Amino acid sequence: MPKAEISWKRVTDDGQKLQVYAQRVSRDWRFFAREKRFDQWQAVPEPPLEDWLMLLDAVQRMVVRRRLQPDDEERVRRRIHERFPEEKI
Repeated sequence: MPKAEISWKRVTDDGQKLQVYAQRVSRDWRFFAREKRFDQWQAVPEPPLEDWLMLLDAVQRMVVRRRLQPDDEERVRRRIHERFPEEKI
């Protein structure tokens, strides 16, 4: 059972609108996306940096509201750094 779900909308480079959500299961985050409301959610095995940054922003806001622990934010930062070592966060 997922511990937390965070969702947002974004536009791809070719102008396609996507609904994205990340689900925390244990200490891992799983990403899913769909185009329209009634489409099936598709797992995103390699989410882009943009999605990770949106997740980090949402986690930071949830830490302030005391819905997540500060170490959750640190875990997301480490995960971003592991996947995208050239990016400075």
